[in-house]
Amino acid sequence: MKYATCPKCGHAPLPADQSLPAACPACGLILAKFGAAPTRPPRKESGPDFEESPEHGRLAGLLFHVPEQVSRVNWIGRMVALAVFTLWTLWIWQDSDVAAGETGSRFLHLVLTPFHEAGHYAIFRWFGEFIMILGGTLAQHLMPIVVAGALLIQRRDPFGAAIFFWLLGFSVLDMAVYMYDAYDPKLQLLGGGTGAESDGHDWQNLFGDLGILNSARGIGVFFGWVGRVIMLAGLVWAAWIMLLQRARLSDSPFAEENSE
Repeated sequence: MKYATCPKCGHAPLPADQSLPAACPACGLILAKFGAAPTRPPRKESGPDFEESPEHGRLAGLLFHVPEQVSRVNWIGRMVALAVFTLWTLWIWQDSDVAAGETGSRFLHLVLTPFHEAGHYAIFRWFGEFIMILGGTLAQHLMPIVVAGALLIQRRDPFGAAIFFWLLGFSVLDMAVYMYDAYDPKLQLLGGGTGAESDGHDWQNLFGDLGILNSARGIGVFFGWVGRVIMLAGLVWAAWIMLLQRARLSDSPFAEENSE
């Protein structure tokens, strides 16, 4: 290629004939030996894409991965699921009331309960009493986190991961109700009583050990809003994945399997 200015020192003008042995008058750079300047690969024009690249990094490549082709049938199914979860979220938010002890979904609370109890007695019981008590909440949060991570890394399925991130948000909202109740326990525990009648209330014990039981209600309200924000973020993430996939729709029901 022919240089207008020296690629090393910026001197101009340069010799009209830049073939060997022509050199820059200022720094002596042999122009023909410098080589052509590297060029950028052409930018894709098929819509927004966050595939793994130096510009976006490995993390963004996982969070926003889109196969080269997306099955239209699968895409429609995901859109239906997104609509259902969006409506469900509005329903949960309408019925949830941290101060009244309402999470907004008895069903999801029951789904999380076995993981909560396993955290106490099967996973964290070996790390001391405080961690064992905290372990119930840790385990119910870890379940959606682990599943979301597996979907991202093993299946390269950010839409599924976004749904489990949404579930993590509900888990935080569920925790917030339990936290708020610690100050004046009224929630019925699995044993049949409340924290006022037994020492089985996790957050009453935890906040008591930390000396912040008087702040339990404020902490509960705060995490109630944190849970809602996480749920909303999960829906936004899932919706963005749908937008990215829309640019690569294929009529083949096996398109995603063939493009992986």
